[in-house]
Amino acid sequence: QVQLVESGGGLVQPGGSLRLSCVTSDSGFSFNSMGWYRQAPGNEHELVASKERYGSPRYADSVKGRFTIVRDNPKNTVSLEMTNLKPEDTAVYYCNAARLGDEYWGQGTQVTVSS
Repeated sequence: QVQLVESGGGLVQPGGSLRLSCVTSDSGFSFNSMGWYRQAPGNEHELVASKERYGSPRYADSVKGRFTIVRDNPKNTVSLEMTNLKPEDTAVYYCNAARLGDEYWGQGTQVTVSS
């Protein structure tokens, strides 16, 4: 069973920064796609950022220019650097990894942006 373990969530003031990290129990090279999703209360699950094994990253319009996804295949990790955080970024963030029709999720980490 593939496991994804996230870390790095917390409380931050508007305009602040946070870094989320996710490490997988399988080789990073084995996943076609790795990324981050989030879900806020009352909202749908939405893609934040993702990166294919080889290729350019993809971002939600709402985070472009503020968030950066970094995928490190040899280290089996995918990270999300979040800057200029806004209250509307408050959500539970989930790490995701997908390959050959299978999809795996982390347990989720809470990010709260509030003064």
